[in-house]
Amino acid sequence: MKNLLLSATALVALTAAASAADLPSRHTPAPVVTAVPVFTWTGFYVGAQAGYAWGEDETSVFFGGVPVNLGGIATDFNADGFVGGVHAGFNYQIGSFVLGVEGDIEAAGIDGDLTVTSPAFPGASASVQSEINFQGSLRARAGVAFDRALVYITGGLAFANIENTYSATIPAGFGVVPGVYSESFDDTEWGWTLGAGIEYAFTNNLTARVEYRYTKFEDVENNSTALIQGGTAEQDPEFHTVRVGLSYKFGTY
Repeated sequence: MKNLLLSATALVALTAAASAADLPSRHTPAPVVTAVPVFTWTGFYVGAQAGYAWGEDETSVFFGGVPVNLGGIATDFNADGFVGGVHAGFNYQIGSFVLGVEGDIEAAGIDGDLTVTSPAFPGASASVQSEINFQGSLRARAGVAFDRALVYITGGLAFANIENTYSATIPAGFGVVPGVYSESFDDTEWGWTLGAGIEYAFTNNLTARVEYRYTKFEDVENNSTALIQGGTAEQDPEFHTVRVGLSYKFGTY
């Protein structure tokens, strides 16, 4: 009888142990660690920008390649106006450094004019009006990234459609028919641009920027066939521009 009771007790103990082994574990599972994505400036982007430009233009007159002495007459004048357009580019980030290339094209309303008179020629005047109707650039960019903030410099080629109009008002007594004579030139000119800016990524795809650039077009020659036959008027426009812009960066990081 005693042996029977001991056997029954052992059987119950083994059954309980087996049942306990089949129960789910109450240990807390190991936490799943998800890596936080790191933002990168690498990728293609497109965007739009708008700004304001101001600067100077200067007129020089040549005849037969020799500068004409204008007797101290002021030949420089101010030019300003708004600009706005689109841009596209690509960045590549290496550590904290960001290298890239960008192109832009803009409609422009940059214009200025100058009118000169002389007491020696009463009633006579000469004037020049200069307008930039559209412009663009192809530039390199290089900067340092502080996570989502990018401080950069930029520079490269610039081009613009520049229209120059020269006019002369001739009164009676100068040996020609009195009236207003004018001559216009409309050409696409090349120059250079250099500047700097700061850009910030508000999301993984949307960035905003503020940028300053200096742009120079040198020796824009206009060979006259009406006002000064055989003469050349030369313009040297230069201007500063401050722009703000928004860009959409392709990719999630």
